[in-house]
Amino acid sequence: MRTLSLQAHLLLALSLLTLSPLSNAVSPTPSFHADAKDLPVTLQRAQELVRLPDGGWLMLDKNNLRLMHADGTERARVPMRAKHLDIRAHTQGAYAMLLEADTQRSLPFIVDTHTGELLAQPSLPSPPFALESSCLYRDAQQQDHVFLIGKEGISEQWIRYGSGFQLLRRLALPPHIRHCRSDDTQHTLYVSTAETGVWAISADAENLLHHWLIETPRPTRQSSEGAPKIVALTGGVAIVDEQTQQLHRYLQQGTQWKKLASQPLQNRDLSKKTHATSTKKIATTTSFEHPLIVRKNNVTKAWQMYAISWEKTPTTNDNSVIIPADVQTDVVARFGDAADDPAIWVHPSDPARSRVLGTNKKQGLLVYNLQGKQLQLLESGRLNNVDIRQNIRFENADAQQRFDLALATQRDDNSLALYTIASDGEVREATRLPTTLEKIYGFCLYRPQSGGLEAFVNDKDGRYQQYRIRYINGNFSSQLVRSFKLVTQPEGCVVDDQRARIFIGEEKHGIWVTSADAEQAAVLQLVMPVGKQLVADVEGLALYQGKKSTYLLVSSQGDNSYLVLNAQPPYQLRGKFRIGTNLSAGIDGTSETDGIEVSSAYLGAHFPKGMLVVQDGYKRLPDGPQNFKYIRWETIADRLHLED
Repeated sequence: MRTLSLQAHLLLALSLLTLSPLSNAVSPTPSFHADAKDLPVTLQRAQELVRLPDGGWLMLDKNNLRLMHADGTERARVPMRAKHLDIRAHTQGAYAMLLEADTQRSLPFIVDTHTGELLAQPSLPSPPFALESSCLYRDAQQQDHVFLIGKEGISEQWIRYGSGFQLLRRLALPPHIRHCRSDDTQHTLYVSTAETGVWAISADAENLLHHWLIETPRPTRQSSEGAPKIVALTGGVAIVDEQTQQLHRYLQQGTQWKKLASQPLQNRDLSKKTHATSTKKIATTTSFEHPLIVRKNNVTKAWQMYAISWEKTPTTNDNSVIIPADVQTDVVARFGDAADDPAIWVHPSDPARSRVLGTNKKQGLLVYNLQGKQLQLLESGRLNNVDIRQNIRFENADAQQRFDLALATQRDDNSLALYTIASDGEVREATRLPTTLEKIYGFCLYRPQSGGLEAFVNDKDGRYQQYRIRYINGNFSSQLVRSFKLVTQPEGCVVDDQRARIFIGEEKHGIWVTSADAEQAAVLQLVMPVGKQLVADVEGLALYQGKKSTYLLVSSQGDNSYLVLNAQPPYQLRGKFRIGTNLSAGIDGTSETDGIEVSSAYLGAHFPKGMLVVQDGYKRLPDGPQNFKYIRWETIADRLHLED
């Protein structure tokens, strides 16, 4: 038998009409103890009832929210008509959320089990739609969210910051949702409707809003019974079938839910008498030793507790840490999948005035300062990847003539758009360099030790072309010097100029490395395959050139994370992280990242050891077009224990 944590105790709280998460363990074969125990008489008036970690109770009756001792004596009350009571652990005891019946305001309370107080907190702003249900969710950063679910499916997700809330995103959910509960460990929101059944929805706002149908309405259910009650388990969901008095359980396995054996909701000696009677009042809670289900017996009309035995489930193997972003850029001017790849230009005399370039696949090239403010928009068409090299000297140019250059793949004409960057950071398009590719895609630059500049550009069919950039008589041109091919689609790449090696991301297969020298054969060696740590698609690649160490950073798009590897054999994985919310700065986390870039240069007092820039696939807090996020390198190095 597993001993549950304080948080697990509170996650087991279940309301009259809506069932909350059960425990941190789910059993393939739970059993109900036969020795049901009636609760104290004073609790029998409850319409919704949850157990608190000190053994006491939080209950809603017709006109009050009440805090009760374990023996049923009252400690505190707040007059109100409310419903949809849900709680999470709190340092003072519990954090509770309920929906006021008359005003439809979501009201939070801190339940201080030490002093016996119900401490009202500022309410959420009333949404511009009729509320049908609400429930809590606690994310991986241990930040509390509230889902406000509208009658017609229009819904909102808010995140708690201090004593207030910020709108995180708007959602389109199935209409007529009566009940909702969240599994915090799997980041899944469960909702229940009478018409379409029980659905699972991604509770993590950084994920795409997926909907999975878990169970359709059962033919035996009477239409008057309404939506089925749901219990969010750790790793699954249980659905209360009021007609047959059964608990139908589903175990979450990725994006699938496995049906497990159903369990009766009552003692055998009562089952025949109540088989055809709806269980309208049912709640779950926990004791300190094991979870309980609390229900109102249809014969005795008394609230009773039944112990449940649960087996321990394996925990998920997510070893990533969560790091908040420090700065975000202005959003791009197009909705949808627009922003893609960043690059960093370092100011030659005033690093705090450095620039970040970013591509907009629907518009052109964007230029930002280190505070994230957009300074320029170059309407160059559908750009995909961009890269920069500075202080480039060409063989046939004047001895004093050096260039800071940015190049980007241009998907309208399958060319390389070449830009010059002035000493003040002003960016200008200079020319287009043609390629023979049909679906130009990814790209990166290479500065050989002998001088000059070369470009690696790929096609969606796996072809790579290596071009030498030339500057003759005041004009830029290019010459194809090498070609090779991957089996499937690549995109991201980055070149280690010092060691003349190119790292290549093959989206579905992994990371490869080969020589960047055009005179050498392109013999590909696998650095890291797609698997448990690196989840397809493999997207942006970047190199951090420290004083002692060089690191390869990779966007693992399939699980919204970033990997840091040693950039030399055997390419040891040094850590994995995600980018979470920074509520004090009003910055959301990141997800489905395409391009990334990193610099070890001093970029002013705020970024003394450089920074990482990532594209964000879903802009939240609130919703909007995509943008880019900046993260201080010191934070990454500290959390992953990296040396300079």
